[in-house]
Amino acid sequence: MAAQRFPVTGTWKDMAACRGVAASVFYPDNEAGTAAALAVCRQCPVTDMCLALALRNGERHGVWGGTTERERARLRRRLTRAA
Repeated sequence: MAAQRFPVTGTWKDMAACRGVAASVFYPDNEAGTAAALAVCRQCPVTDMCLALALRNGERHGVWGGTTERERARLRRRLTRAA
């Protein structure tokens, strides 16, 4: 896949589909409540950058980069084993 190009002004966060969506959507009470957040993420052009930020910062709660808490935990374990 070719690298995405973004405008020089602004940041990748300015391109995020979640911009303007209530934060509570991305922090549901349980795993079953993630559908709304994941629907927003599926429309987002910057999920890779969002996920990278979440992994780098150790985000353990909420939906980030189109992944749930459980999915990020599995990904962190795989990355740790691969390192």
